[in-house]
Amino acid sequence: MAESESTSIQQRFGPATPILPVRSLEASVDYYVQILGFQLDFLGPGAFASVSRGGCTLFLCQGDQGHTGTWAWIGVADAAALWEQFRLCGARLRQAPTNHPWALEIQIEDLDGNVLRFGSGPIASQPYGEWMDMNGRLWKREDG
Repeated sequence: MAESESTSIQQRFGPATPILPVRSLEASVDYYVQILGFQLDFLGPGAFASVSRGGCTLFLCQGDQGHTGTWAWIGVADAAALWEQFRLCGARLRQAPTNHPWALEIQIEDLDGNVLRFGSGPIASQPYGEWMDMNGRLWKREDG
């Protein structure tokens, strides 16, 4: 099947920016900045903010846009070191560094139960660990 002219145009996609719903924009911005080490980029009209750290940007929206318990995956250089930083800063820890086929990953919660999954390269010499789902249940991989 030949591609039509409209579908053959190459598109450049930018990075995705998750929009996380929050109950209190002020408290959430404080948590992301003071505890998780993000910087405040802007406070917009209608209880909307942007926070960033490195190449990661997250939008926080009070009372609109999305559902509590949203998840976002963020690639980092060293998930284990980031876990220690978050632990010392008083972050809401969800799952310690766990090796998976796709990454060495940690899970952190924000004040509203949104889950941030931070991952760095998997460790080839380490077995795969259990996956923690949205209900806090651990799942063991069948193949390893």
